[in-house]
Amino acid sequence: MAFFSKNTMFYSAICEIEPFVELSFPVRGRSLPADHGYGLYAALVHQCGAFHEQEQLQILTIPGIPDRAGKILLTQQSHLRIRVPLSQIPLVYAIAGKKIRIGIHPVDIGIPAVSLLRPVSTLKARIVVLKGYSEPDVFLAAAQRQLDALEISGQVSIPLQRDGKFSRKTIKIKRHQIVGFTTKISNLSNEDSLKLQQFGLGGRRKMGAGIFVSSDM
Repeated sequence: MAFFSKNTMFYSAICEIEPFVELSFPVRGRSLPADHGYGLYAALVHQCGAFHEQEQLQILTIPGIPDRAGKILLTQQSHLRIRVPLSQIPLVYAIAGKKIRIGIHPVDIGIPAVSLLRPVSTLKARIVVLKGYSEPDVFLAAAQRQLDALEISGQVSIPLQRDGKFSRKTIKIKRHQIVGFTTKISNLSNEDSLKLQQFGLGGRRKMGAGIFVSSDM
């Protein structure tokens, strides 16, 4: 499909990329929508328009305690994590100390800790979105093709929920619900683990999708 071909060219063009770092910003606020990936991205672009132009930017959603009413409650452990190439640290650091608003929810962003990515053999993304692939079997085949394009060797799977069904997730972008799956990649070498954390899989990585972290987190 055209989507896959476009991403193959993108991956090929950045194979020799500089090391990535992760900036972890403490955040202060009361609550956020549970599905806040798009709102967070929009708020950050409003604060720093250059975020929109950075193709390699990865913005993880902010963790909190679910309230079972469509929101999460923020805690002292809630952090905003952003991954970028080493040279883009000053761009992302510029949001430190700023106030943003995600919908009706105000959030204060603190001073970040900066760390290099570390290899682990098993990584998991809360949601991976592959346009045109909304069923488990074709999704897994498409994810494998993207791994092959990145020259990453690993075993791709979709974890099962407690009810035995595949872990299907959605993210809301404006008025649209985008379907994806929780995705686990295991048996990774150190090199491939770092590469997967740098590049991710699929689209919407500025909105929290396709970003891989340790499966223990």
